[in-house]
Amino acid sequence: MTALEENARPQMLDAEEARRVRNARLERVGRWLLPLVIMIVAIWLWDRICVWNEIPQYILPRPGVVLQTLRTDAPLLFSSLLVTLKITFLSLALAVVGGVGLAVLFAQSKWVEMSFFPFAVVLQVTPIVAIFPLINIYVDNQTAKLLLCAWIVAFFPILSNTTLGLNSVDRNLRDLFQLNGATRWQQLRLLRLPAAMPYFLGGLKIAGGLSLIGAVVAEFVAGASGQSSGLASRIIEAGYRLNAPRLFAALILISLTGILIFLVLSLVSHLILRRWHESALKQER
Repeated sequence: MTALEENARPQMLDAEEARRVRNARLERVGRWLLPLVIMIVAIWLWDRICVWNEIPQYILPRPGVVLQTLRTDAPLLFSSLLVTLKITFLSLALAVVGGVGLAVLFAQSKWVEMSFFPFAVVLQVTPIVAIFPLINIYVDNQTAKLLLCAWIVAFFPILSNTTLGLNSVDRNLRDLFQLNGATRWQQLRLLRLPAAMPYFLGGLKIAGGLSLIGAVVAEFVAGASGQSSGLASRIIEAGYRLNAPRLFAALILISLTGILIFLVLSLVSHLILRRWHESALKQER
């Protein structure tokens, strides 16, 4: 290799590294900028479609009207949002406790898993609108009805993912624990639960959104009304009154709440896994 070629090679490597860094920077910016641009364009088209076609406000309100309604009706909408969030987080907490507890029980006994897991599947695949008439008969308290409906929707992802994680432990590590005389509790605490953590957190992110969906759907099915009712009731009420701006404002609140729940749970997952799990370590690079 000539001296000229030796001098050119580091320059090529530096150029390649600079290109890689530039592409990574553009990707980081584009991950946030592109969705923002698309959202702005979509809102602008929404507004223009309403103007160009002279669509009445009670059919499709303009974005500015929706924002104005969101501001003027904020006390009513945000009080309803708090009711929906109460059902959402309570159902999610119960789903975590019940799902993780039952998954641990399944991991300790294959006979228990084979006996009860099909019932969990049946509960998950049956539409909540089909189950609610029975819940309405047997449960008197309105809040308990909504909570039970939302819990049914959020329960299965945590149970399924945590059970999968507990059963996905490396067989060699399990044999090593057994050779060293570890008890079943020690295997569960020191090996199985840490190994199942990424699976549980993945199920938690799914269940977070489903608990909100379950709370809203339960309110729709239950037909809850009054000052202490949730956002779904505001949507039903606005639909009956042809108050499309309030209906859209409530839908925006639900969507933003779902996005916020997902982002918070994703952040929690990343903070827990970032120092030891491969999926989070790759994001740190």
